[in-house]
Amino acid sequence: MLRRWGLVGAWPSLAARITNGDASATTVALGKTLYARHCATCHGANLEGQRDWKSPLPSGRMPAPPQDASGHTWHHADGVLFRITREGPAAVVGGGYQSDMRGFGTIMSDDEIRAVLAFIKSTWPERERQYQAEMTRRERETTQ
Repeated sequence: MLRRWGLVGAWPSLAARITNGDASATTVALGKTLYARHCATCHGANLEGQRDWKSPLPSGRMPAPPQDASGHTWHHADGVLFRITREGPAAVVGGGYQSDMRGFGTIMSDDEIRAVLAFIKSTWPERERQYQAEMTRRERETTQ
């Protein structure tokens, strides 16, 4: 439980820098490397996601969505994105939701997850980054 709540204490300073577009080039480069290693297989080398990502697979599970501006990742606040990546979508969606995406909390450190998110966010156009920053600001207001 402590690890889950660690997000509240550990995330804000790095999140604030990333949200404000202040992620260092080193952080973004690390995130790009980690994305290629752990995420690109499903989400695409160019963040394009799987084909027909809005329609269920034969298994009933949803395909991996794009992480670029054509997807919905930028609609979510930093804390939600972090938790989805760390614990898997089912931990956030609830209700028995099943996904092929596992949580990466045992594979990547929290800082590595944040670096991946910084890389993804660095690829979005300004409008999407501003919208996502506003969602993060609202999230922070409700959690502080």
